[in-house]
Parts: sequence; C-alpha cells; structure tokens
Amino acid sequence: MRARATLTLKFPDARTAKAVADSVSLDDEGYIRTRRTGATITATATADGPMPLLHTLDDYLACVSVAERTTEAAHPRARRRRRRA
Repeated sequence: MRARATLTLKFPDARTAKAVADSVSLDDEGYIRTRRTGATITATATADGPMPLLHTLDDYLACVSVAERTTEAAHPRARRRRRRA
C-alpha cells in the first residue's frame, strides 16, 4: 500500500520560505517533493506505507525546523525604535 501526505507551511515572508525550501529540497530524492510559492512551501511525500511516511515527514520537519532557525539567526528581524516619552 502506498501512502501520501501533503504539508503546507507558511512563513513570515518569501525570503525565509525561499531559504528554507532551498535548504530542504536538496534531500528530496524521490521521497518528498518541495515547491515554494511566495511565503508558502508545499511538500508532498510518498512512501510504501504509513510508518515509512511518518518517518519521512518527521525527518523533513526536523530539517525545516533547523533551516528556519538558521535563517532567522543569519537574518534577524530589524529592531523597532522605542518612542521617547
């Protein structure tokens, strides 16, 4: 039995989504397909059954998490100036 799942991940901006998609798509190799449109990443995963699919998704989401944290660390959001009273 083949199993398939689609994830839709929305990011704060297109720059972050592009950086994450570029990072994780290097490991797609037939297990998962990553596409980016603007600030949204859509990933479609397939596997031979539900447990292998779960392992694929778990690995993919771990990679997304690391890529997102790395992107945020490399490009911190600008700090807002405080208004003087």
